[in-house]
Amino acid sequence: MLTIEHAYWLLAAFLFGAAWLNLRERRGSHAAFWAVLGLLFACGQPVLAATQAHNLVPAQAAGIGVLVLAVLAPRMKRGHLVERSADEREADARRLRHRLLLPAVLIPLVTLLVALSGDRLAIGGRHLFDATQMTLTGLALACVIALVAALLVTRAQPSAGLAEGRRLLDTLGWAALLPLMLAALGGVFAATGVGDAIADLVKMAIPVQSAVACVIAYGLGMVLFTAIMGNAFAAFPVLTAGIGLPLLIQLHGANPAILGALGMLTGYCGTLFTPMAANFNIVPVALLELPNQYDVIRAQWKTGAALLVVNLALMYWLAFRR
Repeated sequence: MLTIEHAYWLLAAFLFGAAWLNLRERRGSHAAFWAVLGLLFACGQPVLAATQAHNLVPAQAAGIGVLVLAVLAPRMKRGHLVERSADEREADARRLRHRLLLPAVLIPLVTLLVALSGDRLAIGGRHLFDATQMTLTGLALACVIALVAALLVTRAQPSAGLAEGRRLLDTLGWAALLPLMLAALGGVFAATGVGDAIADLVKMAIPVQSAVACVIAYGLGMVLFTAIMGNAFAAFPVLTAGIGLPLLIQLHGANPAILGALGMLTGYCGTLFTPMAANFNIVPVALLELPNQYDVIRAQWKTGAALLVVNLALMYWLAFRR
């Protein structure tokens, strides 16, 4: 059975490979950063299902690892990487043209197929995918299939996947971890009662008997918290616990699945507005060598605003349909 643990181990192997390539080029801070992160991914899961109370790495050691990452992050300076020049990559892109889209399309396609039908795939009575983490496991499998497809399309050596992956990872640097950290931050906020505090404030500020008012408060709250914290993963548990669950689902009977899907998408409208979403809005500026660090936000905020209005309308129309 494929489980999320296999995806973690595969990701850890890639991080160790990236660390080794950096170590060979005497990029010590990069090598140490990816090696520590690889250890956290490889050793953070239970050894056996029967002993889930015991992890390979104690929580305290994992916390020390996170602190080490924080110390190493400012030392990760972007520098010249020697794999392939920009001119070589551009020449390959012109030669391959639209065929380069095939590996990229395979990622959402295979993920969707596993999410929708993975529970029906079995060999000898044993399911191929863990039902509790089917979408994430499908995403990991899709990435592996897309890598194989990319190697076939480009006729590159398997080592090219590691080399180009390391190049992109080093270009992103510590910003690659922002979604993970912000999601953890959202969990901390939810566990410490921030959602309850927000619910109390909302009840004082809006007429909670109005479903429209609650939808607007939920949507705008998702946008605001996403803009502050940089990612909808951090905002979602807080706003859903404070507004979505008690007011929209329990009080007004909204459909949880529709509300959750559109609520997360609405939060990502806030991602388009904020420099706090560095991996989305600031890193691309560096990659594209744009003259102003806010050029990406300037180009997309109107789309985000229009999508916000559409999402609020869809949330009210679809989540309360009987």
